[in-house]
Amino acid sequence: MSAAVLLYTEHAERVRRLSAATVRAYRSDLADLAVFLGEPELDRIDVEDLREWLWAATQRGTARASLARRTASVRGFFAWAAGERLREDDPTLRLVTPKRGRTLPAVASTSSLQHALDDLRVEADASGDPIVLRDAALLELLYGSALRVSEACGLDLDSLDRGAATVRVFGKGGKERVVPYGAPAALALDAWIVRGRPALLAGTEASALFLGARGGRLGVRTAYDVVRRIVGPVVGADAVGPHALRHSAATHLLDGGADLRAVQELLGHASLGTTQIYTHVSTERLTAAYRLAHPRA
Repeated sequence: MSAAVLLYTEHAERVRRLSAATVRAYRSDLADLAVFLGEPELDRIDVEDLREWLWAATQRGTARASLARRTASVRGFFAWAAGERLREDDPTLRLVTPKRGRTLPAVASTSSLQHALDDLRVEADASGDPIVLRDAALLELLYGSALRVSEACGLDLDSLDRGAATVRVFGKGGKERVVPYGAPAALALDAWIVRGRPALLAGTEASALFLGARGGRLGVRTAYDVVRRIVGPVVGADAVGPHALRHSAATHLLDGGADLRAVQELLGHASLGTTQIYTHVSTERLTAAYRLAHPRA
């Protein structure tokens, strides 16, 4: 099974062009299955084995979203294995996918987020510290263009069209989109590129837009730390990540009257249904405001 998992994850990455994070998750799920079943022969695994594996995960308190992903991992793997004739049948055809609960994302208020970003940019301009200049540009772009953190960390200098104030992004599955960014992001990016970036550039990552303290391309983990430190207090959560800025941008756009399909294009969502979760956030906020303010609520 381990040899088949290696072939499948290579197929998922190179042929299906799934994101690196998705491939890692699938590889981890399938490795866990192999250990759970004692490294079995591929053609000896049946649907009862898979049900027992999922049941054991349930007993450990695994979240429904993770259970749904585990099911997707084995579905994709065994469908591929049957297609490659590594086994005669697909045992997942009778496997029920756990229903995934949909949680509303954490969203910062418009005013509190603007204050936090403005304060950071003032600090960056006053200090000239290249790290602070980078952090200000990163957060402004994450919020201003509603980027995924992996998309932002993967940007190169030539991804920016500074004249048009747009950025070319390669999202999930290698799909390309061009999205705008606003005036605050433009100012922060100019300050970073002119004053901050040259101080960190080590020569090995001359093309990367955002750099780490040692001059290499900025890593996703460092970007998470930046968001948690600056945006966490605004959202009121210690474990907040870069997606909080993406969620906030989408919600604020819809609150301001943006068209849902325009927001879908900005976010790079394949399905409009994925974007519609942000309308639920806005509706909840409207309902909460109504209950607090209306005398007959």
